[in-house]
Amino acid sequence: MNVSEAVERRISVRAYKPDPVPGALVAEILEKAARAPSGGNLQPWRVYGLTGAPLAEFKAVVRTMPFGETPEYEVYPQNLWDPFRTRRFQNGEDLYASLGIPREDKPARLQQLAKNTDFFGAPVGLFFCLDRKLGPPQWSDLGMYMQTVMLLAVERGLDTCAQEFWARYPQTVAKFVGLPDDHMLFSGMALGYRDPDHPINGWRSARDPVEVWCDLKGFD
Repeated sequence: MNVSEAVERRISVRAYKPDPVPGALVAEILEKAARAPSGGNLQPWRVYGLTGAPLAEFKAVVRTMPFGETPEYEVYPQNLWDPFRTRRFQNGEDLYASLGIPREDKPARLQQLAKNTDFFGAPVGLFFCLDRKLGPPQWSDLGMYMQTVMLLAVERGLDTCAQEFWARYPQTVAKFVGLPDDHMLFSGMALGYRDPDHPINGWRSARDPVEVWCDLKGFD
């Protein structure tokens, strides 16, 4: 599989088979991903992985906290504006449509959102953290590391879903994994083998044409 094929195959998978993922494979992916670029080679990422009994224990704790905690950062700006507002709205509508959940069925939509706390049934949950004193450039470096993890996972027949949803549980995650006080949680990630028969894995989020957001000058 080449890089283009991995990029094309990668989607945010939200339904997984229960098949376990070997620890050696997870470690290999995380280690190889460390070749991702970072300004000044700071390598700002810190990663925690859960599976088996520890993952089950963690999810049991989270189930007692349906409303989460005070986030340490806002995933989206308040009063999101276009075109970002429209993109986010349409993405949500397409997701729920794949499950046959109409907009007026708020309980069903909340139930689907709550599946984030179960890592969508994935056998592996990952958390990506960084030092609190680092700034936006290092946050972008961490994002590049996560993208590299996701593409390497595809290469190895696995799938992922990046979950900034876990920003709602910063204290719980930090306490459970033993995150040092001078570090903070950025995002979680589900990792496992996709359920190919689940309808939520049968749609793809839209992308605007390149002409909308790219301007090339001086090329043939």
